[in-house]
Amino acid sequence: MPPPGGFEAVKYKRNLPFRGPSALVLLGTVTAICGYGFYRVGKGNLEKRELQREKVWSRIHLVPLLMAEGDRDAYRREQAALARERLIMKDVEGWEPGKGSYHSSRYRSPEIVIL
Repeated sequence: MPPPGGFEAVKYKRNLPFRGPSALVLLGTVTAICGYGFYRVGKGNLEKRELQREKVWSRIHLVPLLMAEGDRDAYRREQAALARERLIMKDVEGWEPGKGSYHSSRYRSPEIVIL
């Protein structure tokens, strides 16, 4: 039989210690960190776009210089080729250095470049 006054109450309530922040705090923290990361990515994209624009404009501004350099090089090579042709064909009568085999007044850049 049960003791007088009944049995002692059964302690069924869980007594767990506090184990960190709540889910809402974690969600807010993760959202804040992701928001800051997206902000930094956006700033990085703006910087990258500005650097790309600067590179494109620097190349655009360099084009005339590079074309002039190429023209000077082509002229120098053409004059050297004419000098070699004069030297090689000096014994051939009626040979005009620089006059092409094709009878045309239209300018044609040389197809073969001798370095």
